[in-house]
This record gives sequence, structure tokens and C-alpha cells, in this order.
Amino acid sequence: MNKNGNATVARTLLALNVQKLRKKLGISQEKLAEMAGFHRTYVSQVERRLANATVDNVQKLADILAVPVAKLFEVSKDD
Repeated sequence: MNKNGNATVARTLLALNVQKLRKKLGISQEKLAEMAGFHRTYVSQVERRLANATVDNVQKLADILAVPVAKLFEVSKDD
């Protein structure tokens, strides 16, 4: 969150892309968390823009979602 309490652009893009890719793969937040070795609520927090994901955790998510890290920060062409 920035100093005004709003999610940053990077955190927002990460949240939207993780959720979109997770759903495309047909896996639950809980399953994604399990696959990455995270607590079951962590993915929910990332997708709701509450967690400030570390670079290492972003890499884990990208690996499981089978995309390059950069893909998690792209502006969607579908939206």
C-alpha cells in the first residue's frame, strides 16, 4: 500500500494477473498456496492486494503459473 492506503500499481497488476492465470489453470487459491509452499491464506491476500509479495514469492508464483515473472506485472490486453 502507498502512504494513502491504496494498493500500488505493481501490487494491483500482480493481484489481477495471479487471479486470472490461476483461474485459467482451474486451481483454487488454496491449491496454489499449497503448491508454492505458502500458508493457505497468502494467495488470497495477494489477490486482494493486501500482501506485499517478496521477489522470491513472485518467482514461486510465476513458476507454478508457468509464466515469466514479467507476465505477472503486465497490463492485460483483455481488460
